[in-house]
Amino acid sequence: MSVEHEDPFVKIAALIGGDEYLKVARSLLNTEDATDEEIASSTGLRINIVRKVLYDLFGKALITGIRVKDEKKGWFVYRWRARKDEVDNFIENQKKKIVERLQQRVDYENSADFYHCGNEDCQKLTFEKALDLSFKCPTCGKLVNLSKNEKLKKALQGKIDQLRDDLKH
Repeated sequence: MSVEHEDPFVKIAALIGGDEYLKVARSLLNTEDATDEEIASSTGLRINIVRKVLYDLFGKALITGIRVKDEKKGWFVYRWRARKDEVDNFIENQKKKIVERLQQRVDYENSADFYHCGNEDCQKLTFEKALDLSFKCPTCGKLVNLSKNEKLKKALQGKIDQLRDDLKH
């Protein structure tokens, strides 16, 4: 799945859901106001997969659908259209959500004391958990010591600062 030279709408769709989303996004760009059946036909995907992808992209405001009456069959169908103008807003909103989650993690790291044995494969423990375990690592059995997690905090804060800087531009 090479998408490096694709339209941003197609790239975002592929990042969201992989190959199926990629095929649907390409189809939407090639045929404006396509029905789910037309998209299924052009992509080779099953209709239920196409509908799942369309509803997800619609829920993320990356496509729009208009309901029209099918003159041949007599029932209503949706015609779908890519909202390429919403890609930048979608990316910005995702960055804001990531900043929020990273900030919550930094706040968590700053709010508690953690203990660790020094072994990379072992988990860090809260004070309460370390106390329950008599300050012994449940994985390797070594004694756990207070861990400041400065490296992690610095990395998280660096990513937050980078994303906030991106959002300003």
